[in-house]
Amino acid sequence: MGIKSFLGSRKKTKMATATPDTLIKVSDYMTTNLITFKPQQSIEQVIDAIIKHRISGGPVVNDKNELVGVISEGDCIKQISESRYYNMPMDNAIVEKHMAQNVETIDGNMNIFDAANKFLNSKRRRFPIVENGKLIGQISQKDILKAALKLKGQNWK
Repeated sequence: MGIKSFLGSRKKTKMATATPDTLIKVSDYMTTNLITFKPQQSIEQVIDAIIKHRISGGPVVNDKNELVGVISEGDCIKQISESRYYNMPMDNAIVEKHMAQNVETIDGNMNIFDAANKFLNSKRRRFPIVENGKLIGQISQKDILKAALKLKGQNWK
């Protein structure tokens, strides 16, 4: 005897068919109130912000709010380690020299479950969302979990 689904038969009904209107989009769960950094900002300022706001990094934007990179805890730790090793002061260490510049982004209209799959395949903790060249938000793994918990009903549309 096989396992029976508690959801019943899987007939295609009007409710079970997902339309673009019923898809849960990244833009519905992305964070828009971001802590951002500037390319000329010091690494020490970034470390202070990371500790103060309890974040693991953030997007780097220019004066036009265009995404130019991402700086993380790991980037800061690497700078600390190198400056200690070579006995160099961190006064002249700026974000632009230590940030990741080739940043992968996600489209705000992407389905939240496609975004979850992208997280699994890329091993990233966050993806910036850019629209018309401007940073408009960021989606994190935690945002994906929040979206999954807020789903109502018994199916994963």
